[in-house]
Amino acid sequence: QVQLVESGGGLVQAGDSLRLSCAASGRTFSNYAVAWFRQAPGKEREFVVAMSWNGARTGYADSVKGRFSISRDNAKNTVYLQMNSLKPEDTAVYYCTLPMRGYYYPGVREEEYDYWGQGTQVTVSA
Repeated sequence: QVQLVESGGGLVQAGDSLRLSCAASGRTFSNYAVAWFRQAPGKEREFVVAMSWNGARTGYADSVKGRFSISRDNAKNTVYLQMNSLKPEDTAVYYCTLPMRGYYYPGVREEEYDYWGQGTQVTVSA
């Protein structure tokens, strides 16, 4: 059974930085793409960023390009989301996710991701 555990969220001020972590267990992490999505209050969950299993491909939502950066440490089965220059509109619960298929890059397609963490809250005050 795949388990994903996010951490690193919190309350920060606009302009601050946070680094989220997502620890994976239950499968060979290095064979799978990873992604971060987020859901703000009253809104649908939206794509933030994705990375292929080998790190060769990444894709970012326009709203976070240049501010957020995804990375992965396959030896630690962990993916990170570095968030800089945070804005109040970044306030949301952030989820990491993996697809069921290995060596497959779903990109922005939320329906192609099968395993989800419980989420970590990020709140950015003005």
